[in-house]
Amino acid sequence: MPSRILVNVIVFKTTMSDSHRRKRKRKNKNKEAKDFLSKDHVKGCSTTTVLTFSSAIENGRLSNSKIAAKYAYKNATVDVIVDSKSNLSATIGFHGQFLPSTKTIATLKLPDYSSSKLEFQYLYKHNALVTSLLLSQSPLISLSATIGNPTMALRMKAVCKTGHGFTNYDAGIHAANHNFNASIILANKCDLLKASYVHRFHQPMKISVGAEITRRFSTKENTFTVTGSCKVDQMTTLTARANNHGKLNTILLHKIRRKFSLSISGEFNTRALDKVPRIGLALALML
Repeated sequence: MPSRILVNVIVFKTTMSDSHRRKRKRKNKNKEAKDFLSKDHVKGCSTTTVLTFSSAIENGRLSNSKIAAKYAYKNATVDVIVDSKSNLSATIGFHGQFLPSTKTIATLKLPDYSSSKLEFQYLYKHNALVTSLLLSQSPLISLSATIGNPTMALRMKAVCKTGHGFTNYDAGIHAANHNFNASIILANKCDLLKASYVHRFHQPMKISVGAEITRRFSTKENTFTVTGSCKVDQMTTLTARANNHGKLNTILLHKIRRKFSLSISGEFNTRALDKVPRIGLALALML
């Protein structure tokens, strides 16, 4: 049975000063905590120009293709995405336009303009306050707050629909250091509970092992996922993930040269071997 092949080619150009490199090095020390802080609403950009070309091939035919471009200049960023189905998404962001440590983001989507959004972020050290407005017929107002330090963070988020009250709210706590990364999240109006833990072994192969337990109270469904990664050599990294529903995902990342990398991914269900497996191929080139 033919498989589905996903092909992505990424071409990007970076320009970074020495001061930016020093700042980036300091930020990487607490990456896990900041990933939790920035999930879904805080994203940084150190690149000047990014071009992404991606396509999906299924049963020998091109099912979808997409072109994305990102441009950053001083305190402004512009993102534009166009696909073969005539969908357009444009995002404009301004850093510190109104106050220091703030970011304003406006997103326009066509032809489904009801998905357009206006967002305002305030970031101070390891704390964040984000509010957004979804420009639909019944506007959605989202408010999230994160407080923490380099090793621990607490986040709360609520979504309100005008005329209907709260439609969603969640809360989570995250802890991390150089040996482990752990988090507990209560989401979907207290219907979904997720607990995860990742432990890193400081060896030449840089092995990491993790587990995640998910419980959905409304359906009494439990999902248990185990994941692991290791550095095969200086240029190759292998990652695998499997859950109790029979899904297995693997990713092999190989750096051919310092500015060129190749990744091969696969996904299939061990309980439904008659279904079409998914195979992905991605190439990244930095100029």
